[in-house]
Amino acid sequence: MKKLALLATTAFIAAAGMAQAEEVRIGIAAEPYPPFSSPDSAGNWVGWEIEIIDAICAAAELDCVITPTAWDGIIPALVSGRIDAIMNSLSITADRLETIDFSDPYYNTPTVIIGQRDMEMDATPEGLAGMVLGVQVSTIHQTYAQTYFEGATELRTYQTQDEANQDLAAGRIDATQADSLALDDFLATEAGQCCELKGTVAPDEDILGAGVGAGVRKGDDDLREALNRGIAAILDDGTYDEITSRYFATSIYGN
Repeated sequence: MKKLALLATTAFIAAAGMAQAEEVRIGIAAEPYPPFSSPDSAGNWVGWEIEIIDAICAAAELDCVITPTAWDGIIPALVSGRIDAIMNSLSITADRLETIDFSDPYYNTPTVIIGQRDMEMDATPEGLAGMVLGVQVSTIHQTYAQTYFEGATELRTYQTQDEANQDLAAGRIDATQADSLALDDFLATEAGQCCELKGTVAPDEDILGAGVGAGVRKGDDDLREALNRGIAAILDDGTYDEITSRYFATSIYGN
């Protein structure tokens, strides 16, 4: 009887160890999105968000695996179980909350318009009237532009923000809308010297969200709570600020 009990206990411990070691597949867009995530020359994913993912997972004691997924199919991939979480600058919006759950926010930055230096415009419907504005598909920026700018402004959509930036640098569009940090990174490049910041768009939390969080499947409370613990831990112990200071000049949490 004792032998049976010992075997049962051993089996239970082994099963628990297997559960703890189970991989958590973190979905990121397969398309580069510097400075947040992009592959280096060896094909390894690097960037601010990649380092933040690693730090959150380590603090939460999760065995996370970066899993590149096409951006326009990333939420269906989560819902269908091909990935376990999305951590790729996914804004927490009312529309997305109907389909998936989110962790606490781990960054929040403004949405801006940049445009050709020699063109007068600002980040308003009136200021963009007659302009050609590029936005990435399946993003809050496409939804915002369609809501506020479409009609008087011609919209062009791109699979990646990098493609929109390239067309802006080539003069094929007049402006683009995206997260301020992503566009700051572009403006700092040689190609980005074509352009300048034209302004911050008017707030709309229903569309632009209340910050960026990790998306998880509805009801996956264990993973959501584990990620929340990881986020809280790296904010508390200074890891978040240490990583951020190597990429950005200012805080990007809770702006």
